[in-house]
Amino acid sequence: MPKPEPSNPVANGAAGHALPFFWPPAAAARMEGSAFGAAARFFDFLGKAAQIDHPPPPAWHTPNTVRLDLPTMRLRQFGHPGKGVPVLIDAPFAGHGATIAAFDERQSLVAALIGAGTDAVWVTDWKSATQEMRYFSIDTYLEELNVAIDELGGRVSLVGLCQGGWLSAMLAARFPHKVASLVLAGSPIDTDAGHGPIRQLAHTIPLSTYEKMVDMGGGRMPGRFMLAGWKNMHPDQQYLRKYVDLFEHAGDADYVARTKHFESWYENPLDLPGSYYLQAIRLLFKENLFAKGRFTGLGRTLSLKDITCPTYLLAGEDDDITTKEQVFAAKDLLGTPAHLLESALVPGGHIGLFMGHRTIAETWPVIGRWILSQRQDAGRPRVR
Repeated sequence: MPKPEPSNPVANGAAGHALPFFWPPAAAARMEGSAFGAAARFFDFLGKAAQIDHPPPPAWHTPNTVRLDLPTMRLRQFGHPGKGVPVLIDAPFAGHGATIAAFDERQSLVAALIGAGTDAVWVTDWKSATQEMRYFSIDTYLEELNVAIDELGGRVSLVGLCQGGWLSAMLAARFPHKVASLVLAGSPIDTDAGHGPIRQLAHTIPLSTYEKMVDMGGGRMPGRFMLAGWKNMHPDQQYLRKYVDLFEHAGDADYVARTKHFESWYENPLDLPGSYYLQAIRLLFKENLFAKGRFTGLGRTLSLKDITCPTYLLAGEDDDITTKEQVFAAKDLLGTPAHLLESALVPGGHIGLFMGHRTIAETWPVIGRWILSQRQDAGRPRVR
């Protein structure tokens, strides 16, 4: 699989990129054999490079059905519901699509949870914001996450991925009785913790910069703006290294196919409602109000101490998007007793938490069994 890149830095760059201008001479210098063969190889490479720069949108490769179609999301069902508390994955809504939860047959945390014994898993497939959605707020997403939980019987085991983690924690703080257990994976709970680049960007770039980008998007934060920001955090990889790797592996059909598959997810970001995006930047990343117990959600000030359910915290050792400190700060902020708290620090970066072969194979099955061990099945209705 191509090396994944971070999934949710704050936007701070231009609106996209093209194949670097220096590629033709650089590539030509590496070519071997006849001029004809070199030219053919070079133009074959250019075609593949264009395909990874402008791939088709990602598709769901794991069979599923749409349980609900709401203004903000499609609630997708994987597997066949049985007894017990439903498992709901709250996918990130921070620019990239929810297919991160079931990337392909070999890299699917949905499949890992089902393989661990869960009958079915549901995923919030958040929609790209249209112009009509530009005023949707964090409350809008809390409301519809709450609707999804009610659809599943009113109580779930909630798995928050990345930015879906703080939304899940807000829901658990607002409606503690609706969350049987909580998993926070790569989730920024205390955005002031640690010294990661996102924390630095949040506190050095003025809010007016983000507001201008939203204005340029007609009231939305365009995904292409965020994509450029993510790339600019790792310019050597995004503007050079991946093209060198592609050139060197252009004859490897499996490598090219895997690269195209990853880029179909990475290069097709979602647009976000301007209201939601600016609230997240100001209230969560600049002012850190949720961790401070001063964030208002659905008419009530939310306290992390109101979350007392069993909780599992997962962080990446080399995650420079959501640092381990931002995740593990929850140990002191939640009301969950220490004996009901589990945590794991795994090798790798941010996207590796959700797509990495090793984490999928070794860590998510453990989390799945942990979720099953926390279930309180007595008297709970069967989801049909």
